[in-house]
Amino acid sequence: MKSLGNIAARNPSAIKLSRASLAFIRRGRRFRCFRLVSTFLKTAAFPVMYILLLALLPIVAVVVYFRSRERNVIDNTTDKYVFITGCDTGFGKLLAKRLDTRGFHVIAACFTEEGQNAIKAETSQRLKTVSLDVTNNESVKRAAEAVQEIVGDTGLWGLVNNAGVCLPVGPMDWLTIEDFRPCMEVNAMGLVAVTLACLPMLKRGRGRVVNIASVMGRLALGGGSYSLSKFCVEAFSDILRRDVRVFGIKVIIIEPGFFKTNLTDEKKFNKSLRDIWATLPKDTRHQYGEDFIEKVTDANTKNLGKLLDTDISKVPIAVERALTSALPFTRYSVGWDATLFWLPLSYAPTVVIDYLLTREYIKPANV
Repeated sequence: MKSLGNIAARNPSAIKLSRASLAFIRRGRRFRCFRLVSTFLKTAAFPVMYILLLALLPIVAVVVYFRSRERNVIDNTTDKYVFITGCDTGFGKLLAKRLDTRGFHVIAACFTEEGQNAIKAETSQRLKTVSLDVTNNESVKRAAEAVQEIVGDTGLWGLVNNAGVCLPVGPMDWLTIEDFRPCMEVNAMGLVAVTLACLPMLKRGRGRVVNIASVMGRLALGGGSYSLSKFCVEAFSDILRRDVRVFGIKVIIIEPGFFKTNLTDEKKFNKSLRDIWATLPKDTRHQYGEDFIEKVTDANTKNLGKLLDTDISKVPIAVERALTSALPFTRYSVGWDATLFWLPLSYAPTVVIDYLLTREYIKPANV
């Protein structure tokens, strides 16, 4: 057979014809392929959709089943004792008042005497208060003894670890190791200390531990040690749940988004930033630029309020569900931002998370 090169050398028009023929054949093959695919899709569309629906049905059934189980509530609350930390303000105070109206025997732990007096004035005589500093082992011991005296042999139905702080805040290179202690000692170590002290009472009551974590325990956001402490809460809760389930104790995690409370006060955030800025070495301040602190605090003032949910009752409602559901969920995400943005984002690839969380960062002037 003569090569295409020899044919082209003798008759240049032949090669053009051959190429045109090949192109036509290829187009014809492509057309037949498209037609076959189209025919297949038309004939297979219904079976494929049917298979997908069949595959989704068990998932939907499981979700509906567990949600219906969670809606079943315990019969009686008037014989149950619940110990709540951090009841001076915010979620803790609102929760104590809410559970008191539901008939629970509430033991509200407050950091200050003013907090105790305030909550007593707004609740029934059934509610008791104790003084508690979760960072002080002696204070934790005394509070646990006071709770034991109140509950007696009945034991605890619920321990709600709510006490928490979020300051100081700032970029990592602004902070010292001492700046990490407040959040870690209150949010993490204090929570562990109170839980361990109350475990004997929880065993007797076959009760529940409800730990207030955060979406920042699922997705690490900048600003200091708050996320670190909440990741600790998540890990401790998961380990504890597996260790104590044999005693009939349930461990539930509440993961709020951003709510307007004393912890998220923009003035306190900005003051913390300014206080740390004032202690920074000259080299660090030069790297960031002298106007950096003004840009950051201005951004906080403009934007922080837009992110905050003002309906803080959502968190106490979730805690109440965790305490009253016959079969509570392991985790409750609370707030539109937690459910629709932060938690879904936590499953994204790290490169996507890094980009989305840092694209609005105010950049230092001299780097």
